[in-house]
Amino acid sequence: MRVKDTRLPGWFVACLLVVLGTAAWADADLPTKFGNQRSVANTRHNMTQRQASGGPSGAIMDPYRNDYAEVCVYCHAPHGANANVALPLWNRTMKATTYTTYAQLGTSSWTQPVSQPGPNSLACLSCHDGQVAVDSIINMPGSGGYSGAQSGAQSNSFLNAWTNTRGPDASVHIGMSPVANQGCLACHSSGAGFVGAGATDFSIFVVGTDLRNDHPVGVKYPAADSGLDFKPTNAARPGMKWFDTDNDLRPDAREVRLYDSGDGFMVECASCHDPHGVPSGGAGSAFNPTFLRMGNSASALCLTCHTK
Repeated sequence: MRVKDTRLPGWFVACLLVVLGTAAWADADLPTKFGNQRSVANTRHNMTQRQASGGPSGAIMDPYRNDYAEVCVYCHAPHGANANVALPLWNRTMKATTYTTYAQLGTSSWTQPVSQPGPNSLACLSCHDGQVAVDSIINMPGSGGYSGAQSGAQSNSFLNAWTNTRGPDASVHIGMSPVANQGCLACHSSGAGFVGAGATDFSIFVVGTDLRNDHPVGVKYPAADSGLDFKPTNAARPGMKWFDTDNDLRPDAREVRLYDSGDGFMVECASCHDPHGVPSGGAGSAFNPTFLRMGNSASALCLTCHTK
């Protein structure tokens, strides 16, 4: 049985100093080292940290997350997916959580009903709320690596059964904890010191469970005749409405959309973000920053919905 040790091993620190030399501390949103185009495999959402060329070294992360050597498996599984959430073939642990939402602000200017985040926000929050490790999945690649109990709670004993092909095996499974200098932020934060040399500061991407300082999710979109400063959508299908900018009656990846999970059409994380990446121009162009569905130059993304 392995014993958890959250300390950074000496060999790891030594390797960082040798490999990174005089690189800057983790104190900014450094440009991504991935190509950020053509495929999610070339983005920061590739948790294997393996890519066709360039990019960070996954070996540095090996002691802290399982390298499943498959990009998609960190979110999706073709069989044995999580049945507790209405997401396509979802493979991640989803803890039952009550999030603090805009409904707790107590402001009279808030006009629309707010509910708990829907599935198309929970998908993002399954990493970004920091409650479970980035490698906490239900069905590992190959046979014999399935645990239904992993659906709602992370079991490190289950995760420890995996063997990293290049080694060393992960003995600590970390997530995007909102606690300073813990989890991913042990390296990816401004307080990481020399341990985080050259690592991007990911603090802004750690949402936590208090959602009141982020764009509202789980909030009902105003009706077209509400008299409020919101633009109406111009396309719909069961469970979704969207701003069909090219009028092809298909919800293309670059188009902002609303989701109905049973309480009406809501703004969710995936309304504005696509975790697979969306080209900023033609095929093969770089993806929009922060996985946005469209660029926000001159507030173009904001003005898709808001009339200001």
